[in-house]
Amino acid sequence: MSTAIDSVSHLTPELWAEANRLLIRKGLAEFSHERLLAPRDLGEGRYAVFSDDGRTEYRFTAGRLALDHWQVEADSVSRHRDGSELPLDALEFFNELRGALGLSDEILPVYLEEISSTLSGTAYKLTKPEVSADELSRAGFQDIETGMTEGHPCFVANNGRLGFGIHEYHRYAPEAAAPVRLLWVAAHRSRAAFTSCTDLGYENLMRAELGPETLDRFDARLRGLGLDPADYLLMPVHPWQWWNKLSVTFAAEVARQRLVPLGEGDDEYLAQQSIRTFFNTSDPSKHYVKTAMSVINMGFMRGLSAAYMEATPAINDWLAGLIASDDVLTAARFSIIRERAAVGYRHLEYEAATDRFSPYRKMLAALWRESPVDTLEDGERLATMASLLHTDRSGKSFAGALIGESGLPPEVWLRRYLDAYLLPVLHCFYAYDLVYMPHGENVILVLGEDGAVQRAIFKDIAEEICVMDPDAVLPPAVERVRAEVPENMKLLSVFTDVFDCFFRFLAAALVTEGVLDEDAFWRTVAECVGGYQASMPHLKERFAQYDMFAPEFALSCLNRLQLRNNKQMVDLADPSGALQLVGDLENPIARFRREVRRK
Repeated sequence: MSTAIDSVSHLTPELWAEANRLLIRKGLAEFSHERLLAPRDLGEGRYAVFSDDGRTEYRFTAGRLALDHWQVEADSVSRHRDGSELPLDALEFFNELRGALGLSDEILPVYLEEISSTLSGTAYKLTKPEVSADELSRAGFQDIETGMTEGHPCFVANNGRLGFGIHEYHRYAPEAAAPVRLLWVAAHRSRAAFTSCTDLGYENLMRAELGPETLDRFDARLRGLGLDPADYLLMPVHPWQWWNKLSVTFAAEVARQRLVPLGEGDDEYLAQQSIRTFFNTSDPSKHYVKTAMSVINMGFMRGLSAAYMEATPAINDWLAGLIASDDVLTAARFSIIRERAAVGYRHLEYEAATDRFSPYRKMLAALWRESPVDTLEDGERLATMASLLHTDRSGKSFAGALIGESGLPPEVWLRRYLDAYLLPVLHCFYAYDLVYMPHGENVILVLGEDGAVQRAIFKDIAEEICVMDPDAVLPPAVERVRAEVPENMKLLSVFTDVFDCFFRFLAAALVTEGVLDEDAFWRTVAECVGGYQASMPHLKERFAQYDMFAPEFALSCLNRLQLRNNKQMVDLADPSGALQLVGDLENPIARFRREVRRK
C-alpha cells in the first residue's frame, strides 16, 4: 500500500458491518455446536441466544443438520436490548457472552485482537472482485488457493495473525496474492543442522533451488566478509521474521557472524493458506518452502522447531515407503508430497533459558516440500481440498460447481472423492494405527478435466502424523511420531477431523444448495466405509474394536481449546491430552449399517 490512507481503504462502515454479520453468524453456529451457547427455540426455525446478563438477545434463523450442525442464515441475525434493535458488533458480542464462552480476563483482550484482525481480513476480502464458484472451480491451482474467503471452518477467530502490521498483511496474507521473495541467511554450522531425504542432499538442493548465479552471489558476500562459505548452511527466511524477530531477537548471532544476511533470492513465491508456506510461482516444479514465523494464529505461534526439523525428512521417507509398499494405497493412487529437506538453527542461550514449548526455540528453521505439479498427468489439475467448502457471495458452492461440471450424479461424484480421500484415511488407521490431520488445507485434490476427483495428496506430514500402536516397529529417527492415545479415543481422530470438522460443512453446503439431501450424503459416506471394510476381511476384528458405525462419538471442541489458551492449544507430543470433550454426537452413518452390509 502506498500510503497510510490506502492501507485501510477496506475498513469502511459498510464492509465492517458485513464482516461483523458474517463473523457473528459463524460464532452463533459454532459456539452452539460446541454447546457453549444453548439457543432458545422460538419455533419455525427461529432461535434466540441471550447475553450473560440476560439483557441482550441475538435472534436468528437456522436449519439443524446432522452432527448438530447449525446452518445459521447470516441475513437473519439481529441484536436486541430493552426493546430496541442494535447494530451487530462482534467485539461487543464477545464481551456480552464472555462468561458463557469461558473467556478469562487474561485471554479476552488478546482474543478480541484476533477477532479484530479476522474482521479486517474479511473486510479486505469483500473488496476483491466477485468470482463465482463456477469460475473459481475452473481456475488455476494458486488462483483457487488465494481465492478462499473463510479459512478454517470450525474456528471463529481463524485469521488472527497477531504480529502483522497492516502493511505486512497486504504483503504476506494469502488473500492479498502478492509475490514474495524470500530472504536468505548463512547460518554457522556450529549451531545449524541440515537433514534431507536419502535421494537429495544439501548441495543438490541448493543448486536446484537457487541456481549457480545466486549461489555465487551469496558465496561472494561471505568471502567479502572474510568468512569461509564451507562453514555455513544457507537458510531461507520469511521477510517478516527477519525484520521483526531475527534482526533484533537474534542480534547477537548477527553481530558475531553466526548468522549472516545474504539478501533476497531470485524466485517469487505466493503465500499459502497456512501463511508461512510458499509456492514457487517462478518455477512451480520447485519445492514449496515452509518458514518459521513468530505470528500467533489460530491457537499457535507459527514457528518451526529446529529440533523437530532434524527428523522431518526421515519421517517422510518412512511414510512414503509405507505407502508405496501398500497395495490398497497404491490402488487408490494415494500419495504424499514429502518434506524432503529441513534446516534448523539452535540459539543455545535461549534454549538454556526455556523449555521445549517456548516460541524462542522455534524462530529459525525451514523445510522444503515437494511440489505436486510434476505429478500431474495430461488433463489433471489441482485444488486445495479446503476449496470444497468455499461458497461464493450468492451461496453457490465450489463443490457443487465441480459436481455440475462433471455431469455425474452427485452421489457418484461424492463417492469418487471419498474413495480418494476417506478410504486412505481409513486404511492407514486400521492397517497401521496411523492417523493424519487431514483437514482441508492439508490435502490437495487432483481433479480430472471434468472436475471429478482422481486422487488425493496429503501434506504437512512430519509435525502432524501420529502412530498410535505402542508395539509398532519404527526406525529410531521416526520414533517421535509415536503417541500414547487411550483406546477409546483412537477413532476420534477420524470422527473429529474428517466427519465433524470437514464432512459436516461439506454436507451442509451441498444440502443448502440443493445439490443432494442429507440422507444421500451420509449414505454415500457409509457405503465408502462399508465397501472398504468388505474388501478387508482380515481386519474384521479391528473394525469391530474401532467401530465406524458406532451410534455416537465424543464431541471434541476446537473453539473451546482456543478460548482457553490461544497461544498453545495442544501439545503435539500429547495430542489427546488437552482435548475438550463435551458430550456426544450422533454418528450420521450409524443408521446405514444394515443397509450397507446387505449390499
